[in-house]
Amino acid sequence: MLQHRFIESARKFPDKPAIIDRSTGRDVTYSRALLASLILARRFRKLERGRIGIMLPTSFGGALAIVGALIGGRTPVMINYSTGAARNCQYAQQKCDFKVIVTTRALLERVGCEELPDMIFIEDIMEQLGSLEKALAFAKTKLPLSWLKRIAGKTDLNRPAVILFTSGSEKEPKVVQLTQKNLLSNIDSFSDMMDIHDMDRVLAVLPYFHVFGLTINLWTPLCLAMTSITYANPLDFKTVVKLIKEDKPALLIGTPLFLEGYVKQSAPGDFASVELAVSGADKCPERLRTLFREKHDLEIFEGYGATETSPVISVNPRDSNKPGSIGIPIPGTKVKIEDYETGEECKSGETGKIIVKGDGVMQGYLNDIEETHLRITSGWYDTGDLGYLDEDGYLWHRGRLKRFVKIGGEMISLVMVEETLNARTPEEVECCAVELPDAKRGSRIVAVTTQSVDPQELGKKLSEDLPNLALPKQYVTIAEFPRMGSGKTDFRSLTKLIRDLDEGD
Repeated sequence: MLQHRFIESARKFPDKPAIIDRSTGRDVTYSRALLASLILARRFRKLERGRIGIMLPTSFGGALAIVGALIGGRTPVMINYSTGAARNCQYAQQKCDFKVIVTTRALLERVGCEELPDMIFIEDIMEQLGSLEKALAFAKTKLPLSWLKRIAGKTDLNRPAVILFTSGSEKEPKVVQLTQKNLLSNIDSFSDMMDIHDMDRVLAVLPYFHVFGLTINLWTPLCLAMTSITYANPLDFKTVVKLIKEDKPALLIGTPLFLEGYVKQSAPGDFASVELAVSGADKCPERLRTLFREKHDLEIFEGYGATETSPVISVNPRDSNKPGSIGIPIPGTKVKIEDYETGEECKSGETGKIIVKGDGVMQGYLNDIEETHLRITSGWYDTGDLGYLDEDGYLWHRGRLKRFVKIGGEMISLVMVEETLNARTPEEVECCAVELPDAKRGSRIVAVTTQSVDPQELGKKLSEDLPNLALPKQYVTIAEFPRMGSGKTDFRSLTKLIRDLDEGD
C-alpha cells in the first residue's frame, strides 16, 4: 500500500526532509509529515465518506492532504485548477459522487475561482488544531510499525488509490480510477528500470492532478524516502532554475515545454547535480535534446505513458538511449501494435495502434462501462495512439489516431504537418495543425502559428516535404496556444477557437 510505504520511509528516516516547499519556504521532515498526515486523516474521516476532492498545488499541503486521505480510508479525487477550476470542481462532484473539496484560499485567488459550497480550507484545519488532537496523532506515530500500518488501512492492492481525469484535450475528460496495485507497480518498475533508488532528491513541480506529477513527483519519492523539492508554478522558469542550482536535485522530470523553459533560462553548471533528466507527456523535440547536451552535457531520456496506465508505459533505458524513440516497455508491461483497420498484430516497423497490458493498466473508467469496453479488451488497453516497434523492441510514436484526418481518401497525420511546420519556421514560432470541415474534401488542414508567416513562401517550403493533400489550406495567427495543466497544447480548445474564427469570417 502506498501509505504503508510512506510510513516505512518515515520510520526509517524520521529526521530527513520529506518535502522542501519552496512556495511557502517550509521544510517538512518525514516524522512531521507522518504526524500531519495522521491529523488530516482523522479530520477527513469526519468530513466525507468514500471520496474526497483535493484541489491543491504542488506543495507540502497538497502532498500531505493526498497521503492523509488514503490513511483516512478516503479516495482522493484530484481536481485540475489550471483551466476552469470552478467548472472542474462541479464536474468532479457530479461524476464521482462526493461533496467536500479540500483547497486553499491562496489558490482560489491565484486561479480566479470563487468559493464554492462544501469547500474546506487546509489553512483553517491547521489553525483549528487542539492540543488533544495533536497529542493523539503524536501517540499514533509511536505505535509499533505493524499497528500503525493497520490503522492506515488493510493491505488490499485492489483498493482505489486515486481518481484522476484525462486531459480533455480532445473531448470531455474521462474519469480514471487507479488502484494501489496500478500505482505501486508503476513506481517499482520505473524506479528499477531507471535505477533511481540511490538518488536523494527530486525536483517536484508537476501538478498532482496530472498522473505524471502524482506518480513520479509525489508517490515515488515518498515510497523511496527521497526528498521532494516542490514549487507550485512550473512555468516560473527562472525560479525553477534557481531551485535546481541551489537545492541540487538528482532527478529532473518534466514535460518538453517545462524542460525547454528551464534549459533556456539556465547557465552552464546550473544543472550540475542532475544525474537523470526524463521527458514525458508530449513529444520531445530534437532541439531540446541539443540544448541539454550543449549547455549541460546531459542526455534526455524520453518516456511515454497515459493516465489510464498509471502512467509509464515505456522509457529509454539509461544505458541504452535511442533518441527519438519513446523507449522500451517497463518491466511487467507488454506492448503490441495492431493494424487500426484489421486488428491484426503488426510486424516490426509497421505502424498501427499501440495496445498495452500490465499491472499499471486501470480496471476501467468510473461508472462508464461503454467507454471501458471500447478501450479495454481482455486486459489490453487501446491507447488511441499510433506507433511501431523497431527490430530492437523500441517503441516509436507516430501521433494520436484522432489527430489523423481523411482527405481525398488518404489518412494525413496532423503531427507530421506540425513537425514540418516547426522545421520550416524560426524556433521562436510555435506551430499547430488543426482540422476544419471542407465542403468538397470533407476536411481541410489549417496551420496555426504564434507569429505571422508568409503563407506563399512557407507553402512553397512545405511542398518540398509534404504531399499536396497534407498542405495547409489556410494560415491563422494567434498570440498563444491554450494549454493543459501539463503544458500540452489543448487541441480541443484550440480547434474550437479556430472554428469560431472561421465561422466569424
